Amino acid sequence: MNKENIVEVNGVSKVFKDFWQRPKIRAVDDLDLEVRKGEIFGLLGPNGSGKSTTIKMLLGLLYPTSGSITVMKASPDNVAIKAKIGYLPEETYLHGHLTGRETLSFYSQLFNMSRQDRNNRIAQLIKMTNLESSSDRPVGEFSKGMARRIGLAQSLINDPELLILDEPTSGLDPIACRQIKDILKTLAKRGKTVIVTSHLLADMEDVCDRVAIMFAGRIIASGTVTEILSRKDMNRLTFPALAQERLAPILSAIKISGGQEPILDSPSIDLERFFIDEVKKADIRSNKLSTDQGDGPKIADYLSHD
Repeated sequence: MNKENIVEVNGVSKVFKDFWQRPKIRAVDDLDLEVRKGEIFGLLGPNGSGKSTTIKMLLGLLYPTSGSITVMKASPDNVAIKAKIGYLPEETYLHGHLTGRETLSFYSQLFNMSRQDRNNRIAQLIKMTNLESSSDRPVGEFSKGMARRIGLAQSLINDPELLILDEPTSGLDPIACRQIKDILKTLAKRGKTVIVTSHLLADMEDVCDRVAIMFAGRIIASGTVTEILSRKDMNRLTFPALAQERLAPILSAIKISGGQEPILDSPSIDLERFFIDEVKKADIRSNKLSTDQGDGPKIADYLSHD
């Protein structure tokens, strides 16, 4: 059974005008888009492709020049709908003098949560983002990865049905990037709908259920990651390593059947997985858990998910 659509975008264009109200930039051009409930949807593309403009229209911060947008069956500027959305902007703007816990407390009060609900929710989010050992430090002392994680926790303070993240992994090291992606997978398992924008395609490859690639305000490709990346003109057969004399008759049979020389190679893991594994090994060898800026989360906390 098909899941219901949380977001529907139909024929949307956004044209920015100059001082004299003359059309200047067509940031989004006749865009059609749908995001299903409970999926991680990647809106990908280079800088200037229209991703952020699209996100701002979904949030009701910008209005389309033409076309229609519905979010949870209502207009994006509906206040009740806004209360069900969490948003992490591309740049994490935090009050440097507040601690991580105080930051979350400040934003939770915007949703009129009771003190008990507020404290429970803050404790959950601090644990989820692995910031227990840093939550009482001023966020002005946070590393970029830590600041990104407290920003993500802030976007989840209202337990949103729809979470929109603008370039959540931009500028992060591989370990912090992996941490953010693991959190997104956990949220999806809990039934949350997540929209992620990024120009770092590899970062989103193992996270998104479906992706749409934008260029010049239009979608030029869309589908599941497997659908858009699979080579329909080739097959791959994987089996344990064999000695050359045992491989020769197999390759010969494939050549005869297929009419061309087969390509023999070895499977590989992606660079991020290699990096994570090597850090784990080094950490075990040294028997010393590294920390972020002296007393931050341990590497073991980051790497708890395989």
